[in-house]
Amino acid sequence: MKKEQRTGAQALVESLEKAGTEVLFGYPGGQVLDIFNHLPESRMHFVLGRHEQGSTHMADGYARATGRPGVCLVTSGPGATNTITGLATANVDGIPLIVITGQVSLGLIGTDAFQEADTTGIARGVSKHCFLVKSADEIPEIVAEAFYIATHGKPGPVVIDIPKNCQQALTSAQYPERVSLRAYHPESTATTSQMNRLAKLINEAKRPVLYAGGGVISAGAANDVARLAHRAHIPVTTTLMGLGAFDEHDPLALGMSGMHGSAAANWAIRDADLILALGVRFSDRVTAKISEYAKNSTLVHVDCDPASINKNVRADLGIVADVKDVLTTVLSRVREADHSEWLAKIDGWRRKRPLAYRQMHREVIMPQAVIESIDRATKGDAIVVTDVGQHQMWAAQFFRHSKSRHFISSGGMGTMGFGIPAAIGAAIARPEKKVVAVCGDGGAQMTFEEIVVAVEHRIPVTFVVINNECLGMVRQWQELFYSKRYSGSILSSKGRMASEHMEDDLDYDYRPDFCRLAEAHGAKAWRVIDPAKLDATIAKAVRCKGPSVVEAIVEPRANVYPMIPGGKSVSEMVFD
Repeated sequence: MKKEQRTGAQALVESLEKAGTEVLFGYPGGQVLDIFNHLPESRMHFVLGRHEQGSTHMADGYARATGRPGVCLVTSGPGATNTITGLATANVDGIPLIVITGQVSLGLIGTDAFQEADTTGIARGVSKHCFLVKSADEIPEIVAEAFYIATHGKPGPVVIDIPKNCQQALTSAQYPERVSLRAYHPESTATTSQMNRLAKLINEAKRPVLYAGGGVISAGAANDVARLAHRAHIPVTTTLMGLGAFDEHDPLALGMSGMHGSAAANWAIRDADLILALGVRFSDRVTAKISEYAKNSTLVHVDCDPASINKNVRADLGIVADVKDVLTTVLSRVREADHSEWLAKIDGWRRKRPLAYRQMHREVIMPQAVIESIDRATKGDAIVVTDVGQHQMWAAQFFRHSKSRHFISSGGMGTMGFGIPAAIGAAIARPEKKVVAVCGDGGAQMTFEEIVVAVEHRIPVTFVVINNECLGMVRQWQELFYSKRYSGSILSSKGRMASEHMEDDLDYDYRPDFCRLAEAHGAKAWRVIDPAKLDATIAKAVRCKGPSVVEAIVEPRANVYPMIPGGKSVSEMVFD
């Protein structure tokens, strides 16, 4: 029987639904009006962002909170190019994302038509794969393939560029029952000899460390890491992207390692005789001076992405396979062990160099205290979403992370402006959870317009703006490595003129009033300056049934420590 025909736009909406899409983020425009025309009768819930970059970050936050692909729909030209930062952010961190862009009709491509851009060419370097639709008949199959590519192997973003005439043309093509890609077979399985060697290395190690990254969370392997750690009595450290992969309340937890990781974690990696690295990239923020990294250790690297093995750090045993499958298989071959002497040494490092900070003035809020206050107010059970900068590192250090997909942050790309929209996406994905966004005053100004989306949908996200009147991490590097020349990093006009030794108009000072901005968008807002009122203010905002903003005025000179300066080794870690 001949299938009933419908337009390519209808076929797209139908295919997205069959792929399991429940929420669609985006922004309309001329080249996607045919698609938007069919959204009102769709089962999908459409969320209108206020900028395409924000919409992409919302989809990203949704994906990180659920593990399912986030989906974003935008128009051609600037609509598509505005998603590039979001695509790059998801691509580096391995986040499944589907970005659908409108395109001018096929016959107009190459003519410099209105809002034409070579979307697939532009996006190719920051996405896992790009499709340019050339016929309405291709749409169902391309959608199915896009979801498959985004979620198999190392997850990542996929772009589908759909010309307007393909949206309008009729097709009877149906969504395929299964996907078979001739040139893409990412599934790999560890060999028996690899498993036997891995078990032998674990059983014979005297100073082992489990090193868990974002790949553990993507694979749903957090419980497997815990089982191996407890059976073999192995301490666990994580990357920034791996926070939550191991409960930091556990005595075996070392916290985050790397540039701003704990001393215990970094020294444990330095002195370990075996490092079992699971789902990590070995980025420069973790390894520091690469020639000195774990040079006395046997290093095992398990990752689903073959390109990551031996890319930055040479592995003694590289296993290309699903992290969960490897842990499940090797667990039965690992003997119970007692590494009390090794753990006692690590505990000594903890006591010698704990994660701590000093109160610079009794009357001024320390930014680290804001994170501790959020931990107390939420009882450690919130999904914490961060922007990028000093506050991101403090959120990593001073919130006790205990669950997978409860810490959401831009890792590899370090995207300022990520926090607010990603928190909205996470809250839409997980309405049963409290979501707290931790932002700096710099990043908050990049995407503050998205606050209205939380108001519009009555999403009870708490946005905490840690206001130190500067781009804190930039200022910190300028202080430490650029002779305190604070070029372009001071956000208050008075502070900027003072840093540039300008004497005129120093009585004039302007900085945005985040509380009034929030209220103008329809959110409740509080400013807190007094340390004695911090806990009560944060608790009030967390209990709020709608979106709320807390502007915390904090010590502007606070720095993130410990710190391994760029290009230096663990032995050159700075503590204050």
